[in-house]
Parts: sequence; structure tokens; C-alpha cells
Amino acid sequence: MPASGNSSYIYTYAHSEDETSLCGMELRCLFGREIPPAIFSSEVQVDVSRSPFIKERIDVMYEGDTLPEIYKQTEQVELAGRTFKVIFVKTNDLAPEDKIEYDERRVIEREIGLRIEGEADVNHPELTYGIVTLGGRWYFGAYHKNKATWFRQMKKPRSYSIALSTRVARAAVNMAVPRTAGVKMIDPCCGIGTVMVEALSMGIDIVGRDINPLIAAGARTNIAHFGFESEVTLGDIADIEEHYDVAIVDMPYNLYSRITPEEQFAILTNTRRIADRVVIVAIEAMDEMISSAGFTIIDRCIAKKGMFSRHLMLCL
Repeated sequence: MPASGNSSYIYTYAHSEDETSLCGMELRCLFGREIPPAIFSSEVQVDVSRSPFIKERIDVMYEGDTLPEIYKQTEQVELAGRTFKVIFVKTNDLAPEDKIEYDERRVIEREIGLRIEGEADVNHPELTYGIVTLGGRWYFGAYHKNKATWFRQMKKPRSYSIALSTRVARAAVNMAVPRTAGVKMIDPCCGIGTVMVEALSMGIDIVGRDINPLIAAGARTNIAHFGFESEVTLGDIADIEEHYDVAIVDMPYNLYSRITPEEQFAILTNTRRIADRVVIVAIEAMDEMISSAGFTIIDRCIAKKGMFSRHLMLCL
């Protein structure tokens, strides 16, 4: 039977052991709930290439309890003269003893392909469809794979060792801005612009600021290098007068820069003043200071990198 009710989507995702907490929080922010391992369905449509963890998405057209039901329904697919390909999505929630092996997956792809009236092209199809099983049912629909375009942004002309990794920065942006339309964002301690580059690559309206002229210049260089445009101003967060929907603050740490607790608290209180929703990144939890600045932490995670960890806290 065709998918009923609102549009539904099937997603798969993967992460390393160190990224379990980070991935979990990103997905909660994007989908508004706790997400089960590896594969899930949702009524929420997310561009899969936004996430460093989501692998693929199927826009459900047909669903059924058995493969023959799917086979029958796919006879209705209209290609309007375009070429196509069918992909069996390997990630599923089947028990190990029910695993569908390679040869059987190819048979299922061919069975569907034979029922779609049109020209198949496995190398350069104009349309790609996916077939997947989840929760004891089968789902078929348009297939979207993560293009991982953000990989190019890992190699910046300006960098320094304590900057956020591209993956953490991208996940933080998704936590801060689950829906990008109409959002006005700031990174008031932007460093070399890692967060800004990721936000700009998603089409988010973001500006940056930093108190260090050399680092601010590095941010401008990185942003321009990837073909983006945004304003990076020089100065203290206390001098910002505009108000923003969202901010991401990668807190300066006394471990790497000369900053006092009083200066850290001033950054937090000024962030509270200029933004409604904030993701705070720090090398420690800072709960008491964050609370004293007027924030409520509504979600949190830890991003690990070897022996080094960063706390990400979503605050309202």
C-alpha cells in the first residue's frame, strides 16, 4: 500500500564509539526525540548531507508487509523518460539469523527493476530508488545519499591545534539550528571560523566576531577560501548591540589562553543578552557558571578526541 498520512522518511546513520554522545545529541536536535540505533523512521525531512553521521534517506512512496506487495506497487513508478537505479539499503533491524546476504539483495534490486518501466542505469542514473526493511515491514522510495561535501572543509588554509574539528563544529551547528530558514546566527568568539564555515555551507545567515585581530583575519581567510561570504568583526562580545536567534560559543579556556573565570562569565552573560538559543562548547561542564548567567541547559553531550573532551551544552 502507498505510504499513508504525512510524508515519512527512513534514515540510516553511523558513528564511531567516541562520537556516540555527539551523534545522539545532534539527532535529538534534528528530529526532536531519542533515536534508536542505526536506522529509524521520521516525519521530519532533513537534508542528509547536513549531518556528519546520517548516511542515507528514503522518501517513502510504498510500503508493505512482504516483498511481493512492494514488487506490485513499483509497477506504478513513472520515470518520465529518465533512467533509474534501485539500491538495497544494507542497514536494517533484522536479527542476525535473518540477515539478507549480498546475492539476495541483488535479486531484490533486479526484481524491482524489472517491474519499473524504463531504462536502468547502474552507473549514472537520473533517479535512484531505495528498498529497505524496518520493523518487520518493507519500504520503497526515492533514495538520497550523504554527499559529505563538508570533507573539503577539513583542510583550511588557516588552522590551530585547539580549534574544533569540522565534524564537531558541523554537529554543533545542527544542534543550534535544526531548521535553517530565517535564522539569524552569530559566533561571537569565532576563532578561525570553523563553525562559521560549516553554518555557511548549510546556507545559514551567520556573522562572526573575535577579539584577536590575527585570529579574526584567519577566519576571514578560511571563509573566503571555500567561496563563502560573511562578516567577521573585531572586538569584545560586550560591544555587540544586535540580537540574534542563535549563537554558538566555543569558550576560551585558561588551559590555552589567558582568561579568568570573571572573563568567562562575562562572555556567558553577554551571550545571554544577545541570543535566544545557544550552544556552549567548553572543556568542562561549567553548569554553575552557565546557570548563574541565566541559562537553562536543555540537552548536552561530550565530544571525545583521544584523551581530550569537549562538552557541548544546548541552552535556552
